[in-house]
Amino acid sequence: MTDSKNSLPSWFKVHLRTDKNYILIRDLLRHQGLHTVCQGARCPNIWECWNSGTATFMILGEVCSRNCRFCGVPGSKTLQPPDMKEPEKVAEAVCRLELSWAVVTSVTRDDLPDYGAGHFARCVRMIHSRMPQCGVELLIPDFKGAHQALDSVIESGPQVIAHNVETVPRLYPEIRPEADYRRSLEVLSYLAKNANSSYTVKSSLMLGLGETCDEIRSVIRDLASAGCQAMTFGQYLPPSKKHLPVRRFYTPEEFAGFAKLAKKEGFARVSAGPLVRSSYQAHKLAGKKLHPSALQAN
Repeated sequence: MTDSKNSLPSWFKVHLRTDKNYILIRDLLRHQGLHTVCQGARCPNIWECWNSGTATFMILGEVCSRNCRFCGVPGSKTLQPPDMKEPEKVAEAVCRLELSWAVVTSVTRDDLPDYGAGHFARCVRMIHSRMPQCGVELLIPDFKGAHQALDSVIESGPQVIAHNVETVPRLYPEIRPEADYRRSLEVLSYLAKNANSSYTVKSSLMLGLGETCDEIRSVIRDLASAGCQAMTFGQYLPPSKKHLPVRRFYTPEEFAGFAKLAKKEGFARVSAGPLVRSSYQAHKLAGKKLHPSALQAN
C-alpha cells in the first residue's frame, strides 16, 4: 500500500491518445445526443476504451437525483424528463459500432415513478431488436428497492445485471448518504433469486476511501451470500479537488489478493486492479468478444 499523496503512484500512468476511433466515437455520441459514464464519471480508461471502439452509455440524463461524494456526475433535485427517443439512439450507436456487447448505465432518478427502470428495459429490447447477437449488460441504481422496477429490468432480457455497493457499510453516511448498503444487498439478492441462470449478477467495490481490509473481506462475503457471481475492484480517484480525497492507494499486488479472496468465496468472475472500473472491459469479464468494429477498420 501507499499513503495518499499529491502525485499518483507509477502504476497509474496511462497513454493518452485521441486516435481515429476515439474521435469517431466522440462525434457519434455528440451526433446522437448521447452521454457516457466515461465522460460523466471522468473515467481514466476513456482513452483506451474509446480507441478500442467501446463505451458505456449513460441514460436518463447527465444530472443525478443524489449527491454521492465520490462521483463526478453532478446532483440536483431539479431534473429534466427522460428523452423518450434515447433507447433508439443507443441502439443506433450500438449498430454503428457493430458491438457484440453493450453496457448501459444511468444516473439515479428517484424523481421518476419507476425510477427509470422502464427506460432501461426499452434500451435492452431496442438493442436486441436491432442487434440480436449483441449481449447487453446493465448497471442499475437501487430503484429504491422496488421489486416492480427490478422485474421490469429482468423481463427485458439482459445478459448481465450489475448493481454496485461501491464501498463498505461504515462509510455510507459520509460517502453515499442517500443510499443504503442493506438495500443494495437486498436488490442483489432479489436479482440473484430471479435469475434462473438467464443473466449474471454483478457488483463492484471502489477502494481507497478509508475502508479496512477486514471490512473489504466482509463485503466480499456479503455479496457472495447475496448471490453475486461477478465482482470488480478498483481504486478510487477523486474527479475534482472538491470531492473526497484518496485516503489510501492500493498496489496491484493487493488488488490481486482481493481477487483471490473473492474467488475463494465462490465468485466465478473477478476483475481487480487500480484502473479497473465496473464497466471496464465488461465483455471480457462476461467471457465475450467484441465484433471487429467498423470504427477499427484501417
